[in-house]
Amino acid sequence: MNEKLKEKVKESLSSVLPITVIVLILSVALVPLEIGTLALFLTGAVLLIIGMGFFQLGAEVAMTPLGQGVGGRLVKSNSLPFILLLCFLMGAIITISEPDLQVLANQVAAIPNPVLIWTVAVGVGVFTAVAFLRIYFKINLGLLLTGLYILLFLLSFFTPSDFVAVAFDSGGVTTGPMTVPFIMALGVGLSAARSDKDSANDSFGLVALCSVGPILMVLLLGIFYHPEEAVYTSVEVPAIETTRDVVRQFVQAIPQYAEEVLMSMLPVAGVFVLFQILTRTYRKRQVLRMSVGLLYTYLGLVLFLTGVNVGFAPVGSLLGGGLADGMLKWILIPIGMVIGYYIVKAEPAVQVLNEQVEDLTGGTVSHKMMNAALSIGVACAVALAMVRVITGLNIYWILIPGYILALIFSRFVPPVFVGIAFDSGGVASGPMTSTFLLPLAMGACTAVGGNVVTDAFGVVALVALAPLIAIQIMGLIYVRRSKAVVQPAQPLSDDIVIELEEE
Repeated sequence: MNEKLKEKVKESLSSVLPITVIVLILSVALVPLEIGTLALFLTGAVLLIIGMGFFQLGAEVAMTPLGQGVGGRLVKSNSLPFILLLCFLMGAIITISEPDLQVLANQVAAIPNPVLIWTVAVGVGVFTAVAFLRIYFKINLGLLLTGLYILLFLLSFFTPSDFVAVAFDSGGVTTGPMTVPFIMALGVGLSAARSDKDSANDSFGLVALCSVGPILMVLLLGIFYHPEEAVYTSVEVPAIETTRDVVRQFVQAIPQYAEEVLMSMLPVAGVFVLFQILTRTYRKRQVLRMSVGLLYTYLGLVLFLTGVNVGFAPVGSLLGGGLADGMLKWILIPIGMVIGYYIVKAEPAVQVLNEQVEDLTGGTVSHKMMNAALSIGVACAVALAMVRVITGLNIYWILIPGYILALIFSRFVPPVFVGIAFDSGGVASGPMTSTFLLPLAMGACTAVGGNVVTDAFGVVALVALAPLIAIQIMGLIYVRRSKAVVQPAQPLSDDIVIELEEE
């Protein structure tokens, strides 16, 4: 396990190092930072790297087998109402445990944190049950998503404009490092129990549907909670004079995040204990291994959130304000593209999804292919987000054409790519997006005198939209290349071979 941990930490280092170098270059060339602030950022980067390593190992050892075990047992139950109730409870419990949701709730001044969190949790719970029904009745994912997004956009016209971007952001942050490993594995367990030719395709799509639930519920909430009085509080950088001050900031923050993560992990640990007592699914050795995995997950999330919130978020806000304050504000667009390209690689849940995609497609969709497509897509999304910050462009002008294009693509690519694409949209917008890109956009929006609620919020939603298009374009290219050759260079899973033969 030590060797495995070293491997995960090295992966984290390769993910976080580019964004760290970008910030260092910007701090020298365009936005000079005080030495104390820079030390705060670098210390946060170190904690981020170590935390991601522990988290990814913990998710692999504990969350994935737990989700698969629960999913497999649920399908064997003969009571459909009982299964739906459990799906609802599991979705809601895991969502309340999601750290990303806490970050967004703190930024939305119009609604009390518990109200927003419980609203989102109910949305995820309901759509976890809907996701099971889709697998159970073999409903086409593309058609279902088309109907749901039409409903979302129709409903959004009755929601206050200041609240639309927040609603779509909530769909992105819900599927973060805690939720994705469990939900992805739950989908694998549910579909594997069917044992038919479409089961692998249907293992994807749970994250996509669980992203729709929060948007729907928050839009409904927005009709009753009017956010005209919303006030944005900018992130403040503490005064740092010595290295001791740097250490003190992190030491003082660790207990807070340790408590938050503990409260988030307790329901998950409770599900694990209760599931094992009732089903005896896992042997003693595996129970011990999964218990250690939960401990690794806890430790990783504490270090990750401490590093991101104490070191990354304040610097992101400072950089945004510094870049937008002056004649060179348009430079935010290319800089945003570079940051977006690399920041998605630092998302823990993205790496979890990429590995599961590679396994389930038999290497057809490789880890590198997923990373490249996601990075390019998110780079374009962040560029559009910076355009919105500078110009005040209404988010509808991007969201509506973007989702129409994504849904059109879904009619021409194999179903497995549709599920992967919409799941990727949920996982791409994780902690790094909500705690670095969102403060960056807010700082820039404040500097140009824009409306933070309408112009800065929405960056998470755009990041979540980009993979829907990028991954499906990759699917179209793959299908075209596969038809052009008799013997594909890469091994194909049985499900994809069947789909291509049928076409």
